Formats: sequence, C-alpha cells, structure tokens
Amino acid sequence: MIVRDLGYFKMPDPVGLKDDNEWLEIPRISRTIPFGYKEHEEDDKLLIPIIEELEALELAKEYLREYSFREVAGWLSGRTGREISHIGLRKRIQKERQRKSKAATYKIWLKKYEETLQKLEEIESRRTGAKKEAESRAAP
Repeated sequence: MIVRDLGYFKMPDPVGLKDDNEWLEIPRISRTIPFGYKEHEEDDKLLIPIIEELEALELAKEYLREYSFREVAGWLSGRTGREISHIGLRKRIQKERQRKSKAATYKIWLKKYEETLQKLEEIESRRTGAKKEAESRAAP
C-alpha cells in the first residue's frame, strides 16, 4: 500500500476505485459547476461527469470517517488537480445526505399510500349494496 505524506498526516493511496459506477449527465441548475462535473460542449444546460473526480469523491467520503474535512479536501484537490475547499466539500456531502434522506422518506410515503389505496379499493369492492359506477352511469 502506498501512503502519501500530506504534511502532518498520512493518507493511503486509493487502490480500489469502483469500476461498476455509472455516472450520468445531470441538468445544470445553478451558475456554479459542482465538483466532479464539467459543462457540456454543445448544451450549456447539461453537465458531463468527470469519472476520476467522482470516484475520488466517493473515496473521500470514506476518508471522512478518519480525517477532517480540511485534510480530505486537501487530499482530494491534490489527487484530482481540481481545487475544492473544506467548506465546499462539507456542503457537497451534506447536500447529498439531505437528498438521500428526502428520497428515502418519499419512498416510504409512496409505499404507505399504495397500501392505503389498495385497502380502500378492497373495502369499496366489498361494500354491500354498492353499485358499480359503470352500471349507474349506463344509458340515461
């Protein structure tokens, strides 16, 4: 294992970057281009992923368990050649966590609503004396 000396601490060299990740183009929603993406040459409303930067960012998330944001941001900038501040890294990580949490919440709500809708349909179908809407709306 190669260990890089970045001043007063040492961080291992990334050996196992993930090969199975598929990075997709994303829409550009702000003036700032996020770390790991670059502007599309033909369509300025799309951002193209920079695979090396995104994989290094994934590895940086693992390093955050042991090192500070400042140390990991320094390593990430040195590794990729693109500057990112410790504040920028922290904001990026927090925003990703918020989005994942929000998506998980929506998935839970969707499951509960689908179950509720299914129960409602079962109750309505078993109701005594209920007429089917198609029969009641038949010929006037």
